[in-house]
Amino acid sequence: MIHDFTYLKPGNVKEALAMLAQHRDDAKIICGGQSLLIIMRQGLVVTEYLVDIKGLDELNYLIYDPRVGLKIGATTTHRTIEKALIIKEKYPVLVAMEEKLASIQVRNWGTIGGNLAHADAAGDPAPVLIALNATVTIASSAGGRSVPLEEFYPGLFETVLSPDELVTEVLVPPPPAHTATAYQKFNLLESDQGIVAVAVSLSVSDAGICRDARIVLGNAAPIPIRAKNTERLLIGNKLNEEIFTKAGETAGEEADPVADIHASEDYRRHLIAVLTRRMTKEAWEQACQA
Repeated sequence: MIHDFTYLKPGNVKEALAMLAQHRDDAKIICGGQSLLIIMRQGLVVTEYLVDIKGLDELNYLIYDPRVGLKIGATTTHRTIEKALIIKEKYPVLVAMEEKLASIQVRNWGTIGGNLAHADAAGDPAPVLIALNATVTIASSAGGRSVPLEEFYPGLFETVLSPDELVTEVLVPPPPAHTATAYQKFNLLESDQGIVAVAVSLSVSDAGICRDARIVLGNAAPIPIRAKNTERLLIGNKLNEEIFTKAGETAGEEADPVADIHASEDYRRHLIAVLTRRMTKEAWEQACQA
């Protein structure tokens, strides 16, 4: 049952930030409501004020600049990202991820900013965006700041946002030359969240050596985590089947999964090892051809 609340509809971002500054801990942002309304019905979240930013067109945009990268406004829907030709060309892994995110109905209404701010460890976008080295732009009435997405989550269902702050934009830097990113999640139903997920971004030198690696594990810990030991295993080497297998084993060891009704800790570690091996090989082969 949803408890009574006061519904607020700002006309622009400045008004929204003023509302958050006024009501602080008593207010929640809603932007699609695909996650928030569920936990409000469950009684897990009770708020006095609901600030609806869904209709703020100034936060609904996709802008690509080859010098800066891809700017995604916080109220941009998943479906918009999925269907954007520039994203398909420059960041195909984002399209592949979005195509597997929940259902078309959810993608038509849910937003990228809302998904990231919900801070669910099983969310699809965060691991991919962290692998792409994305940052989030945060605004308040007092000013703004940028935070690397991998530093955005201090804990499960927690973000670094203060009560008066709002995510306004996601910035994905331009893809480096000879770089590819691969992503896969394991789920029982196509529209489900992943039991685990792995995103791998690899860069290859002209000499055919792995010069950079970003490996992100989703739903393998309370927050999306970088598998840094696995990354160090890859960097400086020419990758082969033996290294792919070792990378999977190392990632499984780095994971800190929690058992639940979907999978045990051991099964999650096994899945992480399998997906890391596969995605490392896929990203390597694509990067070598880029």
